[in-house]
Amino acid sequence: MLQSLDTDGEYRPSFLDIQSFITYDINEKWEIGFLGNVAQNKYQFIPETRQTDFGTINEALQLTVYFDGQEVDQFQTYFGAITNTFKPKVGLELKFITSAFSTLEDEKFDIEGAYRIDELERDMSKESFGDIKFNKGVGSFMNHARNKLDANVFSIEHKGEKIAGKHTTFWGIKYQHEIINDKISEWAYVDSTGYFIPKVIDSVGYVDSAAQPNQLLELKEVLKSRVSLNSNRYSSYLQRLWIWDKDSVNYTFTAGIRGAYWDLNQELIVSPRIAFTYEPNWKKDYLFRIAAGVYYQPPFYREMRDFDGNINKEIKSQQSYQAVLGSDHNFEAWERPFKFTTDIYYKYIKNVIPYEIDNVRIRYFATNNANAYATGVDMKINGEFVKGVESWFSMSVMKTQEDLVDDSYTEYLNSDGEVIISGYTANSVVVDSNVVEPGFIPRPTDQRVNFALFFQDYIPKLPSLKMHIALYYGTGLPFGPPDNHERYKATLRIPPYRRVDIGFSYLLKSDKKETKSKIIGGFKNIWVSAEVFNLLQINNVISYLWVEDISGRNYAVPNYLTSRQINLKFHFEF
Repeated sequence: MLQSLDTDGEYRPSFLDIQSFITYDINEKWEIGFLGNVAQNKYQFIPETRQTDFGTINEALQLTVYFDGQEVDQFQTYFGAITNTFKPKVGLELKFITSAFSTLEDEKFDIEGAYRIDELERDMSKESFGDIKFNKGVGSFMNHARNKLDANVFSIEHKGEKIAGKHTTFWGIKYQHEIINDKISEWAYVDSTGYFIPKVIDSVGYVDSAAQPNQLLELKEVLKSRVSLNSNRYSSYLQRLWIWDKDSVNYTFTAGIRGAYWDLNQELIVSPRIAFTYEPNWKKDYLFRIAAGVYYQPPFYREMRDFDGNINKEIKSQQSYQAVLGSDHNFEAWERPFKFTTDIYYKYIKNVIPYEIDNVRIRYFATNNANAYATGVDMKINGEFVKGVESWFSMSVMKTQEDLVDDSYTEYLNSDGEVIISGYTANSVVVDSNVVEPGFIPRPTDQRVNFALFFQDYIPKLPSLKMHIALYYGTGLPFGPPDNHERYKATLRIPPYRRVDIGFSYLLKSDKKETKSKIIGGFKNIWVSAEVFNLLQINNVISYLWVEDISGRNYAVPNYLTSRQINLKFHFEF
């Protein structure tokens, strides 16, 4: 799978995952359970070369990179929880949960690359069409990292549920202790046509060295920090559910409140919420629901760490006021059951912690300096479009934007009235300036339209053989150049995501049919399936690699997801 990427090299991934869930009834009132998970993932990568074609029909470009070095990442996660469930009488359930979670992330890489950017021949009448026409620039870079994150979380929790007539009460209280140790050591340099970026001011031609002293070389990016945190979180909730019916009309009403306190930033949060459902006695089966509430998202360690590795201990929880209106419609078509669901929502968010996506990393600004909103509609229909097998269609439309309160900037104009852009504008003499307030800009998750289809079918005379086809489409996510983490520039769009999958499965053994085979006779069901992911081999962009030349011009080189893949799976039930 990894070798289908643009970057050729030696991939050595190894993954171990063990999960366990065990319950034991001590008696009819007392049950004890254990949930455990161990995951150890190691990723070793020795890159060799990369070649990516990009650009437009007016400027077709090719990036070629020759690598040296390697990257070794290790991620270890351990989780264990013991649950005691006690039911002293009918309608009353008490749970006592103790859990421990530990994660160790170790990231090491020293990767050096020498790259060249070439323009390709665009004239289709020439024999050299698609070949390199001329070189636009060469350079090199070096990325180094020795990062290690060790986080441990311990918690004790009690949950309760009491049913009394037509109402049910839920409650809970939790204590959580967190120990985090983080060490970051990263640096990077970029060399373009023999000059370091950022380019230093040289002293060539100056007689007086004091007037123009020698400048030290400046690395493109340096990040060094060491952090140790110990903190405690306290949380609780209380919720009540009422159910009643009148004249064959069903109603439910839920009201609850949740509170939390974190001693690191000394923040106390209280969030109420309500929900109401109405099922009328109509000829057609409908159910309507409405919900509203105040929600808080307390920050964890990642949201507290800024781009320089500093920790903001005064950061507050992101606060959301939201409302949801939805409906369910159950109906029959072609004498088969179907269900159509619709949800319309609006969320107003305060104290937003902005972030940006760097390839597959999420980098937070570590400050509550934005307000945002999200609104949209989700629709889904599922049922037996083909008798005996279920299929579904879904579509979502969403818009989410944010406004940073401190992102104003100054743009400079030349004598021609043009905005001066470094590396592009020939006339760079400043004669005027304007202060610009960007206002609302798309959030990194602002994917306007999402569509998915999953359709199953089978051969009537051979029902054990099934096939399915899946279609996915999503409009492009926003992105921008990595210029000093200026969020207002992230208004460009990645091309839409498109994928087609197809699969076939065959039931080798069924518990409804007897078999004389001793090998498979001990199994209830045996399935074998073959799937082809990304059948049309579409190059979907996940992010961009930004390459800068000495003039300050940036080139956005796309990073593509994997191409066509084949998956073979055996499934046994016993």
